[in-house]
Amino acid sequence: MALPKRKISKSRRDKRRASNIKMTAPNIIECPKCHEPNVPHRVCAACGYYKDTEVLKAD
Repeated sequence: MALPKRKISKSRRDKRRASNIKMTAPNIIECPKCHEPNVPHRVCAACGYYKDTEVLKAD
């Protein structure tokens, strides 16, 4: 059975594994109620609404 001649360092191993991970920016949508930028499927921080239902009291 074949064995590696040298130990592969942690940094070399991790560099190889990191090449498959790509960071993506989150999608930003416009809140249908107040038209502020918002992340999808989250309560709007500006108006406190989610899917036409008030979830948080806006200040």
